[in-house]
Amino acid sequence: MSLFWDSEFEIVLALKASYPTTMVDSVGLYQLYQMIISLPEFGDDPRDVEDAILQSILVGWYEEVNS
Repeated sequence: MSLFWDSEFEIVLALKASYPTTMVDSVGLYQLYQMIISLPEFGDDPRDVEDAILQSILVGWYEEVNS
């Protein structure tokens, strides 16, 4: 399964699985971007992202880890 920028929840789950000890509240947008494009399942064009997408993924990841 490939991950694309519009599959935000799936990216959140992949981040949670790949980086289980990461303090999400200390991750910046550039670091998040690097983490996402390095996921083996990521198959989208890295240039097609906007800050709003990254922020939404970051909030989703934070909520998933802290629920």
